[in-house]
This record gives sequence, structure tokens and C-alpha cells, in this order.
Amino acid sequence: MSSENLLFEIKDKIAVITLNRPAQKNAMTRDMYRDFMDCLHRIREDNDIRVGVITGSGGEFCAGADLKERASAGGGRGLDKTAATVIEADLSSQWWSMKLEKPLIAAVDGYALAAGFEISLICDIRICTPQAKFGLPEITRGFFPGGGGPQRLARYVPQSIAMEMVLTGDRVDAEIAQRSGLVSRIVEQQELMPTAMKIAARIAGHAPLAVRAAKEVTQASLDMTFDQSMRLGGALRWAIGQTEDAKEGPKAFAEKRDPVYKGR
Repeated sequence: MSSENLLFEIKDKIAVITLNRPAQKNAMTRDMYRDFMDCLHRIREDNDIRVGVITGSGGEFCAGADLKERASAGGGRGLDKTAATVIEADLSSQWWSMKLEKPLIAAVDGYALAAGFEISLICDIRICTPQAKFGLPEITRGFFPGGGGPQRLARYVPQSIAMEMVLTGDRVDAEIAQRSGLVSRIVEQQELMPTAMKIAARIAGHAPLAVRAAKEVTQASLDMTFDQSMRLGGALRWAIGQTEDAKEGPKAFAEKRDPVYKGR
């Protein structure tokens, strides 16, 4: 699954995806997108993986799609050839819209632009360095973001900030990103991956079915009324309460030991 331009490793139930084209600011090629999808599917399907971390090498996260490769192929996206391919596209087969039940963490250093920014937006938690820059510059190249950037950004930050980023193509720095709620932490470069792995380990130590359910309820609440989300939460809360892990937690507390969660 790992390749020269995209690395994949698993350690202590945490999968780490590293975009690895530092000389090109980790710009994504077609092959990298294919490998990236394979990595996401592995995270989704492998029961030994509980959390995923996405980062980039060489002091950059990802500057977006490789526009030189796209230009050599005529300039358009492969998905945008005809109306039929757009209307009939299986969105679940695309990285920006596939359903991933397990938590993802983006560890961002340097540029997170265009598709790179959108990759960070599919993550549940984003942390960054003071050098991080976020943006959707597609509008300056004659098109607009197609990987869910406008849709997610409008859910994650205030409307005026989202619209300014989408319509101007301008970047925001780490301070603005944190102030607007786009990232939860700013840490120095040498602390970026240790911090991401610490957060991931904390999550991976919890009961995996409860983590998935908590993620589902939180995400669903963005598109539901409060009453609807409470009903969904109640149903999932009851279901999780029947699991072995839900019994293990209180038992471990009473016995003054660390719980051992098995995902069942």
C-alpha cells in the first residue's frame, strides 16, 4: 500500500498516512489519489486500526492536486467529463465523500491548499504549526473546489469567513484558523507529530464502538434538528450500552485497573 510518494504505517492501532513529495510540496498525483483511497479503505476495514493520522513530509502538508499533471492531460478533472459522469458518480468511491466511521486527525505543517485543505477537512480533528497556511485557491484558476471544501468549510467556520476564503482564494494563517475553530491546537513543528500521536493514542485507548457511535452522533447533528439528533443519540447510546466494552469500563473502574476494550 505504501509507495514512494505516499507512506502508510500502523503502530499501536494508529494508522499514519504521510504524503511524501516534499519537492513538490506534496502535490497529489492521480496515483497518489488512488493510493490514498486504498489507505482510507484499509483504515475503515482493518479492525486492528482504531484511528488514522494524515500528515505531510518536508515541512508541508499538501499544496493540492498536481496542476502540471492535470494541464498535461488537458486541464480538467477526470470526473468532470460529461454531465452523466457527474450525476451518476458513486460519491462513496471518492475520498472526499466516502463514509469513514473511525476518527481521522490531520497534522498540518506548511501549505494545506486546495485538495490538500480538503483532505484536512475530511478529518475530525486538525492541529497545525505556526507555519501552516490554509486556502482554497481554485477560484483563481478558473474553477472552484470539487472535493467538498466549500460544503465542509461552511459547516466548520462562520459563514463570512468561509465565503471570503472560497470566493477570493486567499489563504488564512494558523492564528486565524484557530480563532475561527478550524484547528484545535497550534504546536511547534517538532511537537506536531508527537501531539497528533498522543491525541490518537488517547482515542485509540477508548472503546472503539463507543468512539464510532460518538462520531456518528456528532456528525449527524450538523444536518439534524436537535430533537432528531437526541433521538439518534439515545438509540445509539442504548446499543452501545449492550456491548461488552460498556460493561468493562465500569468493572475496570471498580477494580481500580485500566480497562481493556476489545471492540465488542
